Amino acid sequence: MGTYITFPDLLIWLPLMAAFCCFTFDKKNQAKNLAITFSLIITIVSIATLFFINDTKFLNYNNVSYIWLKYIGANYSLGLDGTGRMLTLLTALAFPMILIASYKSEVNKPSSFYGLLMLTQAGLMGVFMATDALTFYFFWELALIPVYFLCSMWGGEKRIQATFKFFVYTFAGSLLMLIGLIYVYLHTGVKTYEDGTISHHSFSLAAFYTVQLSASEQSWLFALFFIAFAIKMPIFPFHTWQPEAYNQSPTIVTMILSGLMVKMGLFGVIRWLIPVLPKAFIHYKDIVIVLSIIGVIYASCVAMMQDNIKKLVAYSSIAHIGLMCAALFAMNEISVKGMMLQMFNHGINIIGIWVCVEIMERKTGVKKISELSGLAQTMPVLTILFVIIALANIALPLTNAFPGEFLMFSGLYNYNKWFAAFAGVGVILSAVYTLNMIQKVFYGSLNNTTAEVKDINWNEKFVLFFIVGIIFFIGVYPQPILELTKGSVTQLFEWVK
Repeated sequence: MGTYITFPDLLIWLPLMAAFCCFTFDKKNQAKNLAITFSLIITIVSIATLFFINDTKFLNYNNVSYIWLKYIGANYSLGLDGTGRMLTLLTALAFPMILIASYKSEVNKPSSFYGLLMLTQAGLMGVFMATDALTFYFFWELALIPVYFLCSMWGGEKRIQATFKFFVYTFAGSLLMLIGLIYVYLHTGVKTYEDGTISHHSFSLAAFYTVQLSASEQSWLFALFFIAFAIKMPIFPFHTWQPEAYNQSPTIVTMILSGLMVKMGLFGVIRWLIPVLPKAFIHYKDIVIVLSIIGVIYASCVAMMQDNIKKLVAYSSIAHIGLMCAALFAMNEISVKGMMLQMFNHGINIIGIWVCVEIMERKTGVKKISELSGLAQTMPVLTILFVIIALANIALPLTNAFPGEFLMFSGLYNYNKWFAAFAGVGVILSAVYTLNMIQKVFYGSLNNTTAEVKDINWNEKFVLFFIVGIIFFIGVYPQPILELTKGSVTQLFEWVK
């Protein structure tokens, strides 16, 4: 056990400390200000990790491992690799953006609300850094449980039904994953500790990667792991909990669900499913690609019919995640690089869209597209920023989503041109419903709902301009994110050879 503080230590303990402080202070804005302060510190720490990627002197500062449950071979082990570093950076950037943009929003019991938000951040960080299966499962649940309370206590009128469905889906998925983790654990080898204690099995990532499983064992384990991760993404047909949960959750929580938590499923496939079950992955990948593409087209078609702007964005997110899942399972080097880049881009873009949706809902009090019209006249700054972010979300050239989608489609076409063609239909449909929504909400004549609305505040401008800056920077120069995840891409292909 090291005597120094590592980056994984800080990325876990800082949000936990923030949560404790938020629960303690209950005066007006204290919890909110504490959450913002800690989230900014966490962002600085996450950015600092980028400067120690290849420096061997600081290699130990990127990993931590403590003996946890010695007699069953479980360690509290965390590490920062390429994909994990990218997703912890996204998480670190997202929280201050969400909190600052929503600064004017008032909630009941702010100490509990912001405390639970920071617990969620700790859980997300742990999921993206865990190098021990039991540690991974612990943080997986830590990320989900606070969200359940946030949705059920601060959600909309139908929050109980939506939260119950969310709970049933995620609990079932978590239980299936736990069964799979225990089965693989029971097939790992012997480990001897320094004090002579012998554990016949281990939850470590290295032990899971070297376990020998037959093709039939891998097949049914694949079902357990994939269902758990598919629910979290979500992809068709495991998506039905998502639209209503997004609609009924407080928009701040929806930003976290849509921008960050969906990445838990994709990350689970990258970190745990492909390396542990490579034979099953190769056997079933075409089926998963077909399901993903069905989800892309289905979600895009449903989005076109929506009058509720939150549900439209929710179905849009399903379509984008479906494309990323298809690109990942195509297991083409180009498509996987594009998927890695797009995980980061989707998080930035979808949070930007949700920030705009939250502003419109808070200022107008409505969510129906048919009741919003002419906002460009009363909210010109929001209109310009929203249009830029929305066009980035449909991969307009020079925006961040363009290089990611270009790489994903190139790789998907190299794998199977028909898969690429059908997935391309979703891109066309996304442009249709996005432009149609922009036209209805921002243009046309003013009505009683939109006539007296004022433009966005300084905090909202700051966050949206920051997001637009990231959009154009990565759109022009995506190489830093691609370089960050290069090692993870190479490692993935070694497992499926």
